[in-house]
Amino acid sequence: MTKAGPLLDVNDLTVEIATRHGALRVLDQVSLSLERSEVLGVVGESGAGKSMLGNAIAGLLEPPASVTGGEVALSGRRIDSLSRDAARRVLGREIGMVFQDPLTSLDPLFSIGDQLEETIRVHLSVGPREARDTAVKLLEETGLPAARSRLDDYPHQFSGGMRQRVVLALALCANPQLVIADEPTTALDVSIQAQIIRLLQRMCLDHGTAVILITHDMGVIADASERVAVMYAGRIVEIGPTSDVISRPRHPYTQGLMGAIPPLKRQPRRLEQINGNMPRADKLLGGCSFHPRCPLVFEKCRHESPVLEGGEGHAKACWLDG
Repeated sequence: MTKAGPLLDVNDLTVEIATRHGALRVLDQVSLSLERSEVLGVVGESGAGKSMLGNAIAGLLEPPASVTGGEVALSGRRIDSLSRDAARRVLGREIGMVFQDPLTSLDPLFSIGDQLEETIRVHLSVGPREARDTAVKLLEETGLPAARSRLDDYPHQFSGGMRQRVVLALALCANPQLVIADEPTTALDVSIQAQIIRLLQRMCLDHGTAVILITHDMGVIADASERVAVMYAGRIVEIGPTSDVISRPRHPYTQGLMGAIPPLKRQPRRLEQINGNMPRADKLLGGCSFHPRCPLVFEKCRHESPVLEGGEGHAKACWLDG
């Protein structure tokens, strides 16, 4: 791979969880790439493997989960096989993380200024004054009002939307190449959601940062991402340009997700639903993992697992033609 290649290259990534009854495969040969300054949405129901994918890329897996196959490369360098210490250096300096609940990323015993300044000094090796000035600048970039005067405040003194802005500032402390945002807007009201999405998009423009946006909300994906990967039971079942996937979904699962969204401009219609539930990793059947819930299932689906393929950057893992 050369410098002209993608920023992030994930090839056949497989993650398993060791149990006393054997290994459970929770990510199954996932492949994707991400260009610099690009926003890639990752969407699917709870249990689809979205957060597991983000944690595996960032090196945040904890036993009994582990990468058992495939590769993850950032700027042409493999990061999936690093030692724990080396992986920690990559996380923060080259990869920033934003989680659904900002309180999981913020220490309630320290002011936000202390937390930002310490992170900046660890990754950038600057002095106290420069670290404080950088912290203020980052908070101002995220739109936090009266940023300098709020450095000595504690996380509980901020609203949910403001805490998420602080977490975004933390994720940007070392000017990382990639930010993985795991359900960053779920606990926020609609107006704050829109503001956070705008911030993520502006990060791409201002810092050249690429973003993986993990969510279950197709509306957020439509608003924020250039491409989208649809996950089901630990696999990518469809991936392509967001507008194309939304307007012309090719996989029955994606079609079901789109059918469950109320139309805004067209005549109201009866919403569709996907019958059944996402299978557990220890209950997966042979063939296509979606076949027990698929309205278009036929015999081949029950016995053979489809591969992800398709032209013009829009691929699906489905035996149906078209």
